[in-house]
Amino acid sequence: MNLRQQIQKILNQEDINFLLTNRLPRRLLTQFMGWFSKIEHPWIRDFSITTWKFFSSLDLTESKKQDFKSMHDCFTRELKEGARPIDLDPDVMASPVDAIVGASGNIEGTLAFQAKGFPYSLEDLLGKEESIDDWKGGYFVTLRLTSSMYHRFHAPYDCTVEKVRYFSGDTWNVNPIALRRIEKLFCKNERAFIRTRLEGEGSCAKQRVALVPVAAILVASIRLHFLDVLFHLKYSGQKTFSCEASFTKGQEIGWFQHGSTIIILAGKGFALCNNLRQGSEVRMGQALMRWHG
Repeated sequence: MNLRQQIQKILNQEDINFLLTNRLPRRLLTQFMGWFSKIEHPWIRDFSITTWKFFSSLDLTESKKQDFKSMHDCFTRELKEGARPIDLDPDVMASPVDAIVGASGNIEGTLAFQAKGFPYSLEDLLGKEESIDDWKGGYFVTLRLTSSMYHRFHAPYDCTVEKVRYFSGDTWNVNPIALRRIEKLFCKNERAFIRTRLEGEGSCAKQRVALVPVAAILVASIRLHFLDVLFHLKYSGQKTFSCEASFTKGQEIGWFQHGSTIIILAGKGFALCNNLRQGSEVRMGQALMRWHG
């Protein structure tokens, strides 16, 4: 076992991992990393990216560029044209991100699950002011991004963004270890609610689908193309935005300034594609959910 494997084995021990990623001053550490990652000094940039590669499976072969100004520039990288084929089946909702499939299943009334035995309500996730009728008894999928993955998110279908609401919150880690320990974690963390209306000629057109990007330790910043606002820990401006922003399937909607998790809420009639299950890796544009009507 080499040094890298030995260190990773230690860090993957549940108690140590939880202590190191959750019991430190999360907000301060997140703010520091936001500043540090943008330093453009070549030595700091190269050391940061080399260290990142050592502790992860970072692969930059699909990146649109290979020369980066900073670690942040590398983290928010774009991909080469055509690197992610888009499934254009009108009955398919494509994955908006590169990710690992976490919890998924039917929404039981208004309850979804972050981990076995840890339910959360749509009211807690989206706020009591938000109508949740479109997703009662529907379907949810949680998509977890690891640090080395591509961190831009895209439209899962031809859609119109109707509303965005920002929630200020904590920065708990969102890895499986924390999800098994912190009740209603997704409802406590920094997050945004993006309500969309599906468009096009498919049988699921006019359905409402919500994307909920959830931030985490080191990663609490979200940028959306259609709003001239950066959501971050110190943001104190307008929280709710009415929108009419149209996107085609696979078109980029925004990005995490670092990265975390996206929860997808769909109405009755959608289900996870048969070839996917918890722990499956998906790529942006790949078939994620299918409409059964």
